[in-house]
Amino acid sequence: MRDVFTSPIFSPVSSVLISYAERIKHADLVHISAPATLDGVLALGQLEAACLDLGLKYRRRLYTPRHHLPRDAQPAWTEEEKGLTVIADVEEATWEVNDRPETSHVHLVPLNTSIEMGEKNRRLSGALDPVVQAGALAAWLAPNGRRVRKMRPYISLGLWLRGALDASMDPVHTTMLNHLKEEGSVRIVPLPEVDAPSPGMIPGLSERQLKRLAKVWPKMDVDQRSLALSELILPCLMEKEISTPRLEELVWHRMVVGDAPMDLASQAHAIKKEWPEDETASKLFASSLLDGWLSSGLLKAGE
Repeated sequence: MRDVFTSPIFSPVSSVLISYAERIKHADLVHISAPATLDGVLALGQLEAACLDLGLKYRRRLYTPRHHLPRDAQPAWTEEEKGLTVIADVEEATWEVNDRPETSHVHLVPLNTSIEMGEKNRRLSGALDPVVQAGALAAWLAPNGRRVRKMRPYISLGLWLRGALDASMDPVHTTMLNHLKEEGSVRIVPLPEVDAPSPGMIPGLSERQLKRLAKVWPKMDVDQRSLALSELILPCLMEKEISTPRLEELVWHRMVVGDAPMDLASQAHAIKKEWPEDETASKLFASSLLDGWLSSGLLKAGE
């Protein structure tokens, strides 16, 4: 694994996160908390993997997500009296790193960052979500940990789930995808090269035509592939349910681990479809999902 703290997108926040990692490493007991949502599970999984690989004593808590609380209610997380509380607050608004209040607990919230991209080196802004922060902390704590390495490909999935891609290209997501690809954690492939993509992710897409295209894809050259994909997604461009940036990611940049038949975005989509509406059931579902993920390295409901 390559150190993500060396990436320019982490430069505004790396010192803060490393100080968090030091506190976690030396705590007698770590309480890790997140809401019972898919984003919460993704963040907790990274932190738990590091605790397990290091042999740190920890406790997990999945608290009630905000959509199950009254509109004017305070967040459901709490700070424990003993040990170090680490909260992966995936539902919090984005903060400037210097505006964060000093706290006795570790509070992971989305943090603003920016990076220069493109031929003109335009500076683009984005947010480092708590999932990718948790992944960075886990890799710093246990860079050679067996579980941390298994969970590594998923550190950008929280960015995928955020709404940034529904408005424009997300430079943080793009940077992290390139980072994971270059270090060998994931392969980035176009849609026809995914063996078992989750259906229903792209409004207006003909699943039958996609299957036909996948069969002839290996025999096509680059130009033929580009033309065929453009024709396949043409009806999708008229759909209002999906943004062009997210559509482009779903068509050209699927994250695949090794030879797995299903890409990571498809895994997330399938899980969200199964997620229970009931508050108690959702917590049990999240806990079971997290246990299975830590055990197998596969993010799959029912594991």
